[in-house]
Parts: sequence; structure tokens; C-alpha cells
Amino acid sequence: MAYQFDFAPVLQQADLLLRGAWFTLELTVIGTLFGVGLGVVGAVLRAWRIRPFDRLFGVYVELIRNTPFLVQLFFIFFGLPSLGIRLSEWQAAVLAMVVNLGAYSTEIIRAGIQAIPRGQLEAAAALAMNRFEAFRYVVLRPALATVWPALSSQIVIVMLGSAVCSQIAAEELSFAANFIQSRNFRAFETYLLTTLLYLSMALLLRQVLAWAGRRLVVRRG
Repeated sequence: MAYQFDFAPVLQQADLLLRGAWFTLELTVIGTLFGVGLGVVGAVLRAWRIRPFDRLFGVYVELIRNTPFLVQLFFIFFGLPSLGIRLSEWQAAVLAMVVNLGAYSTEIIRAGIQAIPRGQLEAAAALAMNRFEAFRYVVLRPALATVWPALSSQIVIVMLGSAVCSQIAAEELSFAANFIQSRNFRAFETYLLTTLLYLSMALLLRQVLAWAGRRLVVRRG
């Protein structure tokens, strides 16, 4: 018997999907701000070999890049309570995304910093720039401009990877989809709409990041 498509039971609970999508976007925004910030710190420490912190960040980067995000999430949510550190589903999801993105953005931004010619720093000193001005305009901004496409792609990957946060009952989009499907048993319709929502969010996020790159990173001054 041919399958009868019926989107009505899913659309009746569209508010749950939209709330889940909003939750996912909140996770992404907070994870991006703190994750990229952590990446900038780590990139500077590693690129300029500031000991012993460069080695500590090196261990952190290798640990995160060579273990699954799901395992990192479980360690934070289920493992840390053994040490007396208890986090809510929201806090654990945010922390996992920050830690994961921080490791990848460290290496991405470090590549940009190392691509800056030494002569530019000497030119900044000749122009009487202080260290902060030289770092901001001569090091950080050109480095970010160079690696912005790669960094943007990594942010989108982390946003899509946030789907595993449903495994700790964080109420993001995948959690909402699983909940709806378990009630109406319309798996095809539910996950088709969920896929379209993820696709829309990914495309929107790429556009926002491209705009931010043009306005805040690549622009002069």
C-alpha cells in the first residue's frame, strides 16, 4: 500500500519545532562568541609560543579534535557531577559547544596569525602603535580576514553538530523533532521539516557570518 503523506499532525506542533530551532540558534550564538574568543586567546598563545600556556592549549586542541563531540558532551554532563560540578542541560550544551569550537578556531586563527609577515609588526612599531593597536589592526584583523571563510564553515558545522545535545534532553531542534515523532509517528514528515529547518538555519547563518565578515573584519579602519 502506498504511503499516505500527512503533514497536519506535525504542523499542529510547529511551535515546538520553532522553539527548538530558536534554542539551537541561542546555543550557536553563545557558543560562537565564547568559542571564537577562546580560539583567539589560544591562537595567540600557540602562534607566539607563550610558555607554558602554548603547550597546555596544544594538549587541549589535540584532545578535542581527536574525540567525538558526543563523548565531550557526555563527559561534561555525566562525568563532571562525579567531581561535584553539576550543570543543567542548557549549561552543559553551551559549555560543550564553546570547548569544541574553541579548539577548532584556535587552529584556524593560528594559521591566520602565522601568515602575517613579520615586517608588518615592525611597520606598526615604526608608526608608534602601542601593542594593543598593533595586535588589533596589524595582527588580529588581517588574520581573521584571511581565515574567515574557514572559521564561518566551522561555526556552521558546530551549529549542525548541536543536534547531539538532544541526547542529554537539551530542548533544541532535534529534541523537539524526536518528541513530536514519538507522539504522532509521522517520522518522514517530521524529519523532512526538521531537515528543512536545519538547512534554512545553516544558510541564514552563513549569510549573517558573511555580512559580519564584510562589516567587522574585512573593512578598513
